[in-house]
Amino acid sequence: MSGLVILHTNDMHNRLREERAERLRQIVEEERARYPCLLLDAGDAVGAGNVTFNPAGEPILDLMSDIGYTAMTVGNREFHLTEVGFHTKLNRARFPVLCANVRPRNGARLPVQPYLLLEVGERRVGIIGLTVPMITERMLSRHVSAYVFDDPVQRGCELAEELRPQVDLLIALTHIGLKRDMELAQATDRIDLIIGGHSHTLLEEPLREGNAVIVQTGAHARYVGRVLVAPDSIEGSLLPLTV
Repeated sequence: MSGLVILHTNDMHNRLREERAERLRQIVEEERARYPCLLLDAGDAVGAGNVTFNPAGEPILDLMSDIGYTAMTVGNREFHLTEVGFHTKLNRARFPVLCANVRPRNGARLPVQPYLLLEVGERRVGIIGLTVPMITERMLSRHVSAYVFDDPVQRGCELAEELRPQVDLLIALTHIGLKRDMELAQATDRIDLIIGGHSHTLLEEPLREGNAVIVQTGAHARYVGRVLVAPDSIEGSLLPLTV
């Protein structure tokens, strides 16, 4: 089985400026010329707040679409408690946006899907999206929200059991912070790779917890992570987007 490269970002907060975007585009093109390659984002790509939203949508999602992102997970910055707001925040993404632990209320439509299954080179790859619970069943704010969140670790374990038999490589694309990423890795041996965000942790070397390799690139589009999946190993490194 040949190698697979996964490039990843997280917590860019709308700071993927022209020079950094061009460098990322170059890296993506170079990797895709050599390997089957995925480009993933672990949330908070946009700079919007949690209360308001831009009626015109988020332009960085156009840029990410043009660069060739495969998928991203919802960060707290991409979420909005109203149906109109949640959809508007994501409507400029021309790639799948993932979140398995969010549920609609009162007939609201979801602008996300729980997971993605792909054939990449010689591998069947599953990607589960998980994010930090913004509104839960225990909060009074649930009464004014079109959506509620379940516990990401519990939901991740459930989906990992369901999807593992269908794939060769199972990825959790998370926006729950490093501590909860470690909890997820400890709670299941079915996930191979956790690409994280939310805690803005710069992991210069991958963290190995249980059966999983955990990676994260800090914040503000300073780095893109590069993971090489070989037949018997998963290795990761950081590539700078600034000069």
